[in-house]
Amino acid sequence: MTKELLIFGANGALGSRITQTLSKKDYDRIYLFDFNFKGIDSNNSKVKQIVVKDLTIEENVSDAFNTVAPAKDKVFFLYSTIGGFAGGKTVWETDLEELEKMFNMNLKVNFLLAKYFSVLVSKSASGSICFTSAYTGLKAEANKAAYGLSKASVVHLVKSLSLEGKAINLSVNAIAPYVIDTKANREWMRDFDFDSAMKPGEIGELINSIFNNYHFLTGNILELTNRFNP
Repeated sequence: MTKELLIFGANGALGSRITQTLSKKDYDRIYLFDFNFKGIDSNNSKVKQIVVKDLTIEENVSDAFNTVAPAKDKVFFLYSTIGGFAGGKTVWETDLEELEKMFNMNLKVNFLLAKYFSVLVSKSASGSICFTSAYTGLKAEANKAAYGLSKASVVHLVKSLSLEGKAINLSVNAIAPYVIDTKANREWMRDFDFDSAMKPGEIGELINSIFNNYHFLTGNILELTNRFNP
């Protein structure tokens, strides 16, 4: 079987580091999807960079998946880093526009990725998808309602699709990190102890492990709340 990997949000703060990790693994073909690829090495012959437009528009998602050919001797894997954050406001201070933005970024895009990836897998041997939810999507935190609601909806998407995916040999999981050690988070959370935060490279290794065991691992939300240094 040929193993092909799709990464959406491949050039973001999280995605770029995960791409570095996963590009060294035993995937036969890797498709990177993002709005631009500044700073990403394109010399790897097995990697194809695909520039996408606004992924909240279904036609753009469909066009992205049209660049990938299904086949009965292929196994497909997809990791989505797509999402956004908004916080610092109570429910009564939150504008409807902000709520809609969170649902567009965190649910709508990932729903469309799930839809078209499922079609791709149904025409192939099998596949697995992993989303990026959040700790707040599992356990509510004050002043993060819009963000938490949208991430909780990703959890429900995973649970629903993991049941439906059995019919097409598709497994579905998500990670739910609390804080990831990125440059943006370090600038925003200056008082946080980042020794306890998940590292993007570690997350890349975890994603690869999930995909290596995709044939029996499905419907799970992996909480990544704290790391320690032995």
